[in-house]
Amino acid sequence: MSVAMKIGDQIGPLEKAPITKKQLVMYAGASGDFNPIHYDHEFATAGGYPSVIAHGMLSMAFFGQLLSRYHVKRLSTRFKAVTYPGDVVTVSGEVVSVEENRAELKLVAKTQKGTVTLEGSATIELH
Repeated sequence: MSVAMKIGDQIGPLEKAPITKKQLVMYAGASGDFNPIHYDHEFATAGGYPSVIAHGMLSMAFFGQLLSRYHVKRLSTRFKAVTYPGDVVTVSGEVVSVEENRAELKLVAKTQKGTVTLEGSATIELH
């Protein structure tokens, strides 16, 4: 697949369905991350959260889904805020540089309230 990109091009947005507690349990099984903060309400509230929280890596997986049509050479993220069940996460990207056969992207994940939960960058191969 030949891909032509220029600075400022947008990728996405990709809006995910509201996060569910069932999804968190399924993700725990798939990832092996069984930290009770992701499925045990009493444990999460004892830690100062209003409810269980989504795995940060789940939002990173949404970045992977956003970029699934590209040959990703590098993906880096920084967690900024917590995501909760019921949150609708939208991920998007913007091309910030293009050199030869690669493009550098700035990525962002936001909830329906506009809270940025994850920021990232990626390098994709263009050919």
